[in-house]
Amino acid sequence: MVGDVTVDFQPEGKNAQLPVGSTIAEAAQQAKVGIRSECGGQGSCGKCRVLVRNPSAVGETTQAERSHLSQVELESGYRLACQTKIFRDVTIEIPPASRVESRKIQVLGLERKTELDPSLKKFHLMLPKPTLSDATPDLERLLECLPKESKTRRPLEIDYEILKELPTTLRKAHWNVAVVLWDDSRIIDVEPADKSPDFFGLAVDIGTSKIVGHLVNLTSGETVAIGSIENPQIVHGEDIITRIAFASTDDANLQTLQELLINGVNKVLREACTGAKVDPLRVYHVVGVGNTAMHHFFLGIKPKNVAVSPFTPAVKRQVDVSARTLRIETAPTGIITFLPNIAGLVGADAIADLLATGLCLSGERSLLIDMGTNTEVFVGNKEDVLCCSCASGPAFEGAHVTHGMRAVTGAIERVSISSGFDVEYKTIGGERPRGMCGSAMIDIVAEMLKRKIVNTRGKIDPAIETTRLCKRKGRGDTEFVVAWRDETATNKNITITQSDVGEIQLAKAAIEAGWTILLKQKEMQPQDLDRVFIAGAFGEYLNIENAKVIRLVPDVPANKVRFVGNAAVAGAKMALLSKDIREQAEDAANSVRYLELATDPDFNHEFTRALQFGTSGV
Repeated sequence: MVGDVTVDFQPEGKNAQLPVGSTIAEAAQQAKVGIRSECGGQGSCGKCRVLVRNPSAVGETTQAERSHLSQVELESGYRLACQTKIFRDVTIEIPPASRVESRKIQVLGLERKTELDPSLKKFHLMLPKPTLSDATPDLERLLECLPKESKTRRPLEIDYEILKELPTTLRKAHWNVAVVLWDDSRIIDVEPADKSPDFFGLAVDIGTSKIVGHLVNLTSGETVAIGSIENPQIVHGEDIITRIAFASTDDANLQTLQELLINGVNKVLREACTGAKVDPLRVYHVVGVGNTAMHHFFLGIKPKNVAVSPFTPAVKRQVDVSARTLRIETAPTGIITFLPNIAGLVGADAIADLLATGLCLSGERSLLIDMGTNTEVFVGNKEDVLCCSCASGPAFEGAHVTHGMRAVTGAIERVSISSGFDVEYKTIGGERPRGMCGSAMIDIVAEMLKRKIVNTRGKIDPAIETTRLCKRKGRGDTEFVVAWRDETATNKNITITQSDVGEIQLAKAAIEAGWTILLKQKEMQPQDLDRVFIAGAFGEYLNIENAKVIRLVPDVPANKVRFVGNAAVAGAKMALLSKDIREQAEDAANSVRYLELATDPDFNHEFTRALQFGTSGV
């Protein structure tokens, strides 16, 4: 069978045409319809459930579908989008639980006061016109008129494209021009002086799940607008490893992932510029941060070695690239700076965390935890900082958890359980619940521990007398009902199962083992800490007392804990504002000691111990 088929998606009202034999997931990607896919289309997560309105138009069920979908669901027309091939025109309904919707994106973070000293400088010049007695060439005439402070690194270079247009630019401007210098070494723009004296930069955090940008006036140092979007790479997997595997199979796949990030950053740039009524061509500098994989994707560097032992990145130092080269829609001669990495699993976003918190400059003994699929942990102060990366996995992002989901509208984000086992919860946006995000999962396990529904080994006690505790039909797995079906948007009970508790145990154990080992390496106890910083969007919505109950974080007084929000974008902004801050970033990348947990002789012991709740190894 050859030719194309038409796929209509409801309730989105979008459609796609593509070759016979394509999958529903491929059709959704073409139609720009978001369908959840934690596993990147491997059939292992079961989160891309869709309803096929005319089942005869699609192929036979696969083994992956039969393992994730019940017989009743299959008979009702439910299929997995990544597994189902299309052979005739078909209508697909995307149920609420499978839709990718806007999440709570943390756009702000702790910012230390930074003295304004950007790498960009702008000078307004009135040049003398050439005469028969003064026929100095245009470029040399321009250079002679620059103030002395701009000539510390003579001779200045000039961007080739600017040089080509220089004769026309000077004469059209009647020799009254503004010159933009980069790092006192290169002229990157010459424009008529009657334009606005302000010029701008963009600080951008390229996260695994979101992209956040701050548009900054480099004359005043003020953030004038913020833009943010979901990371568009999510269609190729919610986690980094899945995306690296996709990129590593074909150079075209790497190009696809790079283009998605480039387009994403441009979208954030346009949103921020529109909000501030700023021409993007007046943006001359972008400072980017992200984990090492995002760094490689954005720059188009093959990322394969970041994901395999010994986890070697292609480059550690700061990278500067022209906007024209990366197709970023700022001034074409603008500079795109990506801050340095520390190691294969600790990237520029972690460097930005250090800049924002000032951990490397302070005498306070501090612990910094930036929670995510890979959680970065730092312990130390200005004397010495030790760090590690914990493979905490995507459980807190919803993967591998039965009713887990990202922090989007309808996700349960807060949970409490009474002594009588009644459950109270709060959802994002106040909508009917669709699932549970990471902060709720921590609450639930902590509350179940308090009510002895779960013991310290993470086992649910089936003898607890409550209607909320039951066996999953056909699976034999004990589950606790958080929200009854008549309360939910999915018309299904939202539950936490024994298997789900196990997934949370694994994620929590990886993080606890990380900070425990770092404290031991530094010969410290939790009570020795002066400060605990919790970074990232996930940390912002964390109930710290419940996090301490399950020992996700050390048991320290609440007044020592500081939530720093999106410290990554805050650190990127600081680096945008100050050359000195970027030097601090380079110093941190070279001085922070990275510990590979897998090589630590105590890791297996500490990880095994941390699988239990409420037991301390330090």
